[in-house]
Amino acid sequence: MISTRLTERFGIRHPIVCAPMAYVTGGALAAAVSHAGGLGVVGGSYAGTLGGEPDLETELARAKSGKFGVGFITWALERAPKVLTKALKHSPVCVFLSFGDPGPFAAEVRDAGAALICQVQFMAHIDMALKAGAAAVVVQGTEAGGHGASRSTFPFVPEAADYLEQHSPETLLLAAGGIVDGRGLAAALMLGADGVVVGTRLWASADAFTPKAHTDKAIGVTGDSTIRTKVLDALRGVPWPREYSFRFLKNKLTDGWADREGEAFRAFGTLSAKYAQARVQNGLDTVAVVCGETVGLLKDRPSAESIVKSMAAQAAGLLRRGGKLKFTSQS
Repeated sequence: MISTRLTERFGIRHPIVCAPMAYVTGGALAAAVSHAGGLGVVGGSYAGTLGGEPDLETELARAKSGKFGVGFITWALERAPKVLTKALKHSPVCVFLSFGDPGPFAAEVRDAGAALICQVQFMAHIDMALKAGAAAVVVQGTEAGGHGASRSTFPFVPEAADYLEQHSPETLLLAAGGIVDGRGLAAALMLGADGVVVGTRLWASADAFTPKAHTDKAIGVTGDSTIRTKVLDALRGVPWPREYSFRFLKNKLTDGWADREGEAFRAFGTLSAKYAQARVQNGLDTVAVVCGETVGLLKDRPSAESIVKSMAAQAAGLLRRGGKLKFTSQS
C-alpha cells in the first residue's frame, strides 16, 4: 500500500482516482475502481445538455455500492445547474469540476458535505480553484485523452506542487495526463502529487462504456497515432471554449481537416448530423476514438479492479527500490 494525503483524506487504499470520462465512466466502472481501493468518479459529462449521455441517476445508483464521486464539464453544468442538485442527493464524497469557473457551484457542493475537486490546465486556473475552496486540484497535462490544453504533465506537476506549498499547503494535488501504469503513479508522487487521475487505462477496461470497436482500434497503435485539435468540436457543433482542444486517434476526418482550423470554425456545426449518424453506426472514420498518448501502452482490456491493484503494486515496488527496478508493463 502507498499512503498519501489523498488516501488519508478520502479513506481509500490506493492514491488512484478514475477520471469522470464523458460517455465512458458509468456506475459500474466507478464502483469497480472504488472496490479495488481507489476512488471511482461517475462521469456526469455534459450534464445532459448534448443528448445521448447515460442516465446519470441510474449510474449514480449503480455506484453506491462503494465510495464514489461525480464529475461534470463545468461550462455545460452552467446550462443545467439543477443536475448538480439532483446528483448531490446521492451523497457523493466529491464533485469533480473541469473546464470552467467552479465558483458558482462551490457553496452547494460544500453544503452537501462533498469535497470539491477542480481540474485545471494552466497555473492561472489554480487560483480560481483555491478561491472556490477546492479540497484538491488536478493538474491535467496535454498528454491526456479528450479535452485539455497545452501544459505537459512532467513540468506542470512540480510547478503546481511548489505553488500550492506556498499559497495553500492543505490543498491536495493530483496529476492527470499520461499516467497508465505503476511507473506513472510513482513518477507523479515523486514530482509532488498526492495521487493520480487515470483516464485512458480505465477507458480501456472491461467495466467502461467504451465500445469494443474503439478499444480494438486503439490496442496496437502508438501514441503517435493521436492528435490534439479543435476542428472536430467545431465541425460537430459543440461549443467548447477556444482555449481547449481535443485528443483522440487520427482518422480520415482529421486527415482532411487537421490543418484547417479556421475553416472548421467558419463551418461550425455543419457535420453535426453526419457525426451523430456515424456515432450510432460506429463509423470510426468520422467518430473520435478518445484516448491519450498512453494508448501506445495498451495491450488488452482487463477489469478495472485488476488495473488499479496492479498499478498500485507496481508503483509501490518502484518506490521501495528507488526506481531502479527494471519494469515490464503488465495489466
